[in-house]
Amino acid sequence: MTAVPPAEILTADGPVSETDRRSLLKALATAPLAAVLASPALAGVAASTTTMVTLDVPGVGPVQAALALPEAQKAPAVVLIHEWWGLNDQIKSVAADLARSGYVALAVDLFGGKVATDAEAAKAQIQAVKPEVATATMVAWISWLRQHPRGTGKVATLGWCFGGGWSVNASLATPVDATVLYYGRVPSDPVALKALKGPVLGHFGEKDQSINHAMVDPFTAALKQNGHPADIYWYDADHAFANPTVARYDEADARLAWERTLAFLKKTVG
Repeated sequence: MTAVPPAEILTADGPVSETDRRSLLKALATAPLAAVLASPALAGVAASTTTMVTLDVPGVGPVQAALALPEAQKAPAVVLIHEWWGLNDQIKSVAADLARSGYVALAVDLFGGKVATDAEAAKAQIQAVKPEVATATMVAWISWLRQHPRGTGKVATLGWCFGGGWSVNASLATPVDATVLYYGRVPSDPVALKALKGPVLGHFGEKDQSINHAMVDPFTAALKQNGHPADIYWYDADHAFANPTVARYDEADARLAWERTLAFLKKTVG
């Protein structure tokens, strides 16, 4: 594993000066996560506090992720999986926020460094993903986190949309202590879902036209059939309701979902 320094902060007007960076870092210390995610400048400075790390995965090659470390010398770990946009400053910002909350946070990159800014490019990115490569990548990072010198050995997965589906996929591929997903595609086979080891927390929108009750209810029923601990919440919101940069953002539901996520992580991994 190798590490590279964090990237400089860029905005539409160019690189951020050191003076502005210090001001943004000061603002970051008290800004709520929603405000950080909604501000490209704050998200940029939050992302700059993470460090890019590289891992050589057998059969795959080198893969990257953004690592954020807490003040504590030992802490549980959370592996974050991005939306169809890719590993952008937003996802790195969430990793930084989780580190401030006391977790070893690792935001993985399943798109090989590509980041989309429009739906057409984002769709092409997820269509290019090879499931066997993504699975091997997730398994390798989870194993890396379990052995990390700053970790306690406990690992949770957390993802949104594309990443929500892969939060579950990763948890099926290798044991984790907890699984969190936001409006991601889910399986419904009770036999396959027996591979899950830790509790599950799911956040879904009633107005979501694709990740809807027809998909999620069989998943919930299968977990119940297996006697698997799960908290599945539905919000009067649409897909991507937790993303402040899109029109479907719902501030109240996003805040509630994040509060529930933090409480769930504390209960399951510490």
